[in-house]
Amino acid sequence: MSQPLRAILFDLGDTLLDFGHLKVRELFRAGAKYAYDYTKAQGGTLPSFESYFRRHYRAIRWNVVKNKLLGRDFSARDVMARFAPRYLPHVSDAQLMELCAKFYQPLRDLATVEPGLADMLTGLRDRGLTLGIISNTFVPGEILDRHIEAEGLMEFFPLRIYSCDVGVPKPNRRIFQVALDAIDLPAEQVMFVGDSPTTDICGARRMGMISVLKDRLKRPIGRHTPDYTITDVIDLPKIVDQLEEA
Repeated sequence: MSQPLRAILFDLGDTLLDFGHLKVRELFRAGAKYAYDYTKAQGGTLPSFESYFRRHYRAIRWNVVKNKLLGRDFSARDVMARFAPRYLPHVSDAQLMELCAKFYQPLRDLATVEPGLADMLTGLRDRGLTLGIISNTFVPGEILDRHIEAEGLMEFFPLRIYSCDVGVPKPNRRIFQVALDAIDLPAEQVMFVGDSPTTDICGARRMGMISVLKDRLKRPIGRHTPDYTITDVIDLPKIVDQLEEA
């Protein structure tokens, strides 16, 4: 290893937080019901639930498709800000954020973390490694921070970069560069761990980072070959040991 490893950056969903197989429309419907009931409790004037659900589902899907084509990302908060005043004329910033939290709640309820994850992160931090997160997400960072805190992981990640804040998703170079600038390290001294060959591994390798793929399903990787592959994220110290011994 020509340069010492000084930082490890992680993807969030299905890397640090495991969600499993998702039924997106069902999850969105459940989240819409939480948001609908919250709005009603706030004194909002609402259409039928089916109308409310379809309107928001179409808006999110349209933004996902549009921004994917444009290579950009968006925040669900902006979508809520367009719709919420129809139901709550004087909606506050706090209420907008709570609506986003309600839509995210079913996904949060599904999340699990690997046994021993906190101990593993403690060990990495005790080695002097800087830890951080780079996540593709339209869920506002404040909502994800709440989730990370609830899982007892916030103390490990002083750096958290969310694509909805940067405006571009992985594998765009800019979101990785934002992280590298924040920790003031060259890419060669940074490892990136993620579950997606096309976003995580592709983006990390473009930047010259050490790339690690978390792959429990032994999927075909295609052309974006990682430097290392692990089944569980808690296996990561073995790779760090290899790098230190090289």
